Amino acid sequence: MTGLSRRRRLAAVAVIALVAMAGTACSSSDDSSADGGAYLVWDPYPQFAADSEWVALLKKCGTSAGVTVERTSYDTTDLTNKALLAAQQGNSPDVLIVDNPVISTLAEAGALTTTDDNKLDVSAMAANLLGAGQSEGKTYGVPIGANTLALYYNKDLLTAAGVDPATVTDWTSLTAALTKVKAKGKKGITFSAIGTEEGSFQFLPWFWGSGAQLTSLDSPQAVSALALWTDWLKQGLAPNSIINNTQTTSWQEFATGDYAFAENGTWQLANAEKLGFSYGTIAIPATAGGPAPAPTGGEFVSIPVQKNTGRYEASQKIVACLTSADNLLTTDTTLSYVAPVAAVQDRQATADPKLKVWVEAVRAAKGRTGDNLGTKYPKISESLWTAVQASLSGGKSPRDALTAAQAAATTK
Repeated sequence: MTGLSRRRRLAAVAVIALVAMAGTACSSSDDSSADGGAYLVWDPYPQFAADSEWVALLKKCGTSAGVTVERTSYDTTDLTNKALLAAQQGNSPDVLIVDNPVISTLAEAGALTTTDDNKLDVSAMAANLLGAGQSEGKTYGVPIGANTLALYYNKDLLTAAGVDPATVTDWTSLTAALTKVKAKGKKGITFSAIGTEEGSFQFLPWFWGSGAQLTSLDSPQAVSALALWTDWLKQGLAPNSIINNTQTTSWQEFATGDYAFAENGTWQLANAEKLGFSYGTIAIPATAGGPAPAPTGGEFVSIPVQKNTGRYEASQKIVACLTSADNLLTTDTTLSYVAPVAAVQDRQATADPKLKVWVEAVRAAKGRTGDNLGTKYPKISESLWTAVQASLSGGKSPRDALTAAQAAATTK
């Protein structure tokens, strides 16, 4: 790619970021990546203070690479905007850690080096997790860890309803369990179906678990998935609140003790230990059994394009250090993530048996931008959550809602 064409692509992709930033320029600290021994790392973890183990690890990895790490932290949305603007200005950090769906946006903008360029070794990474950082056959970063979705259940309610959670293995057995719980005067399942990316994120395990593909939103398999959710609502097995629920509010519903199941993520594990009842977890089942592919959350560590390509060697050493097996174990435990390396996943599950279900779920998971969707995914996702809202609200049948979604996704 020529420098001119790369600048044009960056300018086009950065338009949204420029509007969002309302004319705010990058600070002078962004120039630190050009200083001799100083390497700038940007991350989306503002919750970790300067004296945290995470920052200590960054500094340790810098020292092992023979450089000094200067870390700047932003919230996820701000980080994406700043990364695009910095790339446009030729002022990118040396190491960038971003939410995995953002990788395709930055890659399309020409802002990231590939693993062929920077010589990062990704051979040990789980292929399904690595896929979120791949586009057109090229890999643009290394996953630092993953979270995903599973079903939490209330042991007391299931016992009272005569349901053994081990028998919930497909859609038919799950619906039967919800029906038994309702017959006992309790509530079935809560989840988030809000008209945002959260709603798509929560619907995807059922969508993919039906055998549907994001390139064909109106397939018979996709219709069956939306019909499942819609029928649960009609039968009173799921509450009307799901239409507006976020993942946080649906968790709050589950925490009342009135619901048998809740679809939620690894990030609720700490809160689960504070519940006033005994809980367990099972993988979200696919329609015919087995764990459904759930979407992955989590970040990638990437190396942005630099004018001085000699900087890549030290950057590669920093990233390799951050994603080494021992450091991944520490970092992913801190972040409540499942590691992207099978051997480390096994160590996590051995240390904490409650993570076995989550390891199973992550091993079956998929990246939202995988299947070479890249920057097409946001358009598809918006069409999908719009269809879910239309069906659950009664505005359209599942088939009509998804037919409209497919038409919208292909014309936007």
